[in-house]
Parts: sequence; structure tokens; C-alpha cells
Amino acid sequence: MIDKSFWKDKKVLITGHTGFKGSWLALWLIQLGAKVSGISLPPDTRPSLFDQLKISSQLEYNFLEDIRNQSSLDEHVATIKPDIAFHLAAQPLVRESYKDPLGTWKTNVIGSLNVLQSLYKLNNFCAVIMVTTDKVYKSKEWVYGYRENDQLGGFDPYSASKAACEIAVESFRSSFCLVKEKESSRLAIATARSGNVIGGGDWSKDRIVPDAIRSLNKGLAISIRNPNSTRPWQHVLEPLSGYMILAKKLFGSNYNLDKYDADYYASSFNFGPNLESNKKVSELVDKILFYWPGKWNFQNEITNMHETNKLFLNIDKSFNLLNWKPKWDFETTVSRTVNWYEKFYKNDITPYDLCLKDIEYYDKNKG
Repeated sequence: MIDKSFWKDKKVLITGHTGFKGSWLALWLIQLGAKVSGISLPPDTRPSLFDQLKISSQLEYNFLEDIRNQSSLDEHVATIKPDIAFHLAAQPLVRESYKDPLGTWKTNVIGSLNVLQSLYKLNNFCAVIMVTTDKVYKSKEWVYGYRENDQLGGFDPYSASKAACEIAVESFRSSFCLVKEKESSRLAIATARSGNVIGGGDWSKDRIVPDAIRSLNKGLAISIRNPNSTRPWQHVLEPLSGYMILAKKLFGSNYNLDKYDADYYASSFNFGPNLESNKKVSELVDKILFYWPGKWNFQNEITNMHETNKLFLNIDKSFNLLNWKPKWDFETTVSRTVNWYEKFYKNDITPYDLCLKDIEYYDKNKG
């Protein structure tokens, strides 16, 4: 599914490269021979996967910068001159968005537009993947999977800011990339919607897997706030593979406006697991405890924060247009994740080698 020959020597920009997903993506692309650069704030967790992987020396450029700083962003993008850009930089936590709603909106909407504005000033063609979230859809609490043309929305500040980002990206694309002017054809922009990713090296707070692992490592019971909430759980490598396949399609189109079809690659795509991987939080934790024995208990938390109970994604478009589909089932996803943390705490193998082993195993798995 991943074409190594395509990525060799491609100049790739990752915003948010110091985060969990960004670190995995940077490592994978480096292994494929890409010339990877990053723009991001410093890692905000201790430990952080980015620091554990020790890949900063393998980056072409490693700019520690806030994407809300337009002038600096312009300079860094002009220096990198990317062929392909993955925009992952964001304020990604629902609970944090309640604490700092304005900062969340500024980062997720204005920061994203800043990135597009900087890329728009390039003199070379660039394929752009703007990563949002599976929470951009207006919550219907239905059992159907959300499709890319379903209504956008968002109750909490995080979800709303990401839905607003989708609208802003669509406006930018329609205003500046779909008009028949030669100078406006240098960007091909798609949005990628995924979420609830798990995998080794996530050290974030208020995420179920890292919170569970921290508790288990200390011999404590895992506290669960919403055991009956259902989510489309997937390993981090699944959506990243989809982003990379979409990027290749976008880049290959080279934005031929005479043949351009907005329903194809320069549009929105869902990347989620197979239907059977849509599980309750309690089922996820029970499966974690199958591999790392322990206990969990219900934490009756009184809060005004809204949380969607049911969330599924329909991935037919990604399958039909990109020939992408998830490779790992729920069992494999959880077992590989728990195994990563167990080996890390036992000091059996470095985080770098643990991630490489997962990437190698994923590449060889035919799905």
C-alpha cells in the first residue's frame, strides 16, 4: 500500500511533528527515504515519543515554532519548500479545550489557515493533507457511520474548532485553488478525518490508553469516566497510511485544472477501522487487561463537559477512491499497543526499535 519509491527524496513538511502521531509519521517517512522537516511547538509531555525516538538529527529542518506566528511560519515554509505537507499541529484534547477555548480556536482554525497561507506563497507545487478529526460531524447519536458529506458540527470547543477548520479549508480551496489562474494551481488540499488512535508512545493526559498504562504500571486500578461510550479504535499506523496514500494521489494529480474533479482527491476523507473495531470504552479496557492483568473501576465524575456516546465512521470513500482499508483488527491493535508499553517498561528494547518493529509488521501485513 505504501510506495517506497514514491517517497524517496520527497521534501515533506510535518506540522506537529513533535506530537504522538507526528512522531510516528516522521519516523515512517524517514525510513522510506523522504527528506522530512518539521514545524511544531516543543513536546508537551514527559516523556515524549519524539524525544524517545531521537530523530531530530535525521530531520532536514527542525523548527520549534508556534503556527499562530505567521511571519516565522512564512520563513520556515519558504526554507523547506515542501513537495508534500501534512498539517497535524493542533490543540487535540477535548478537556483542554474547555480550559482554554480561545486558545483552542486560535490554534485549530487560525493556525491552520496560517499554514495554508504560507504554503500558498510557494513557487512550487505542493500536495497538502490537513488533518482534522472524526469529531467534526454534528453528533446525531445514531448507529450509522458518518460520511464525508454529512453535516459538520461540534458541541465542545475542540470538536467545534475542528469542524470550523474544515469549513475554512474548503473556503480557502474554493477561493484560491479552484479558479482558472495558473498561479493558483500550486496547492492541492485534502482534509483527513480520523481519531481515537492508539499505539505505543502516547504519553498524553486524559486519553484512555496512556492513562490505563500509567495506572497498570503503578499497580493501580484504571479509572473510567464513560465506560459505555463507543469509539472507532484504530492503531496509529492505520490513518497515517491513509494520509500517505492520499498525499501520493494528490501529488500525482499535479492539479490539472482541466480534468480536476472536486469529488476526488482534493476533498475530505474518513480514515477509520472496520466496523467490528467500534467498541465501548469498557471493552477496550477489558482487552487491555487481557494482555496486562489488572482492574478497572467506574469514576463517577460530575462535569459540565459534553461527550458523544456513539461515534462511527463510514470509510467507503477511502476504500473506493484510494484503495485504502484498515489492516489490523481490534485484537491486533490492542495487543501491539500493550506489547509496546510492556517492552518499554521492561527496558527490553528502545522506543525507536519498538516503533520500527510495528511499522515493519504493518508493512508486511496484507490486511
